[in-house]
Amino acid sequence: MSKKVSIILSTFNEAKTIENTINNIFSELDNVEIVLVDDNSQDGTLDIISQIRNENLKIYSRKSRGLASAFLLGMINSSGEYIGWLDSNMPDLVLRLKEMKKNLDEYDLSLLSRYVEGGGDQRSKMRILSSQIINLFCRLILGGQIRDYTSSIFLMKRDLLKLAVPIAYGHGEFFIEFLYKLKKQKIKIKEIPYVQPPDIEGTSKTASSLFRFVSLGFDYLIRIILIRFRKN
Repeated sequence: MSKKVSIILSTFNEAKTIENTINNIFSELDNVEIVLVDDNSQDGTLDIISQIRNENLKIYSRKSRGLASAFLLGMINSSGEYIGWLDSNMPDLVLRLKEMKKNLDEYDLSLLSRYVEGGGDQRSKMRILSSQIINLFCRLILGGQIRDYTSSIFLMKRDLLKLAVPIAYGHGEFFIEFLYKLKKQKIKIKEIPYVQPPDIEGTSKTASSLFRFVSLGFDYLIRIILIRFRKN
């Protein structure tokens, strides 16, 4: 039997796409479990998930909200030899999981990347620009070996948790820090090109206003500087 894969999904109002994402994962991979953490969705997401009868679907519902802590909760409750994460509202990207898994024969971590040859981004101009700025800052401060520090769509060997554990505060900044810690341990990372599709809702649920958007970007920049000089 192939090595077990744990895919972590974090959901907040994902009723439009979550069923397709879950079904695609179970169809695409053998010996896979889904660890889903819902952050108090109000659009019927949990009702949809509850109708899916599969013993390999673990559901954790909570009142709090936060991507970093949701990821850590999912990781703690995973049991696979490989652990991965992808965005719950990108069901088509599930088709990349087999390729990502195959790369783990040679590498320690497979990462979908918008900033290697063949990659791209189809979101709004503002979101594209902010992502480019943050990743440029990451490469200047943390090193250019990784091109896309903020993709967060990855599959890795579970043994990497012996080298680094995510610090679960903030939003996507936690993944930047996690990647940097692993890079310092000289693990082998394979970046695979992908094109990020437009947001289905048209706007980001995380940065729902211009003020929130700017504030979140500032948080990222501060965290990147702290990451560089954190001792452990």
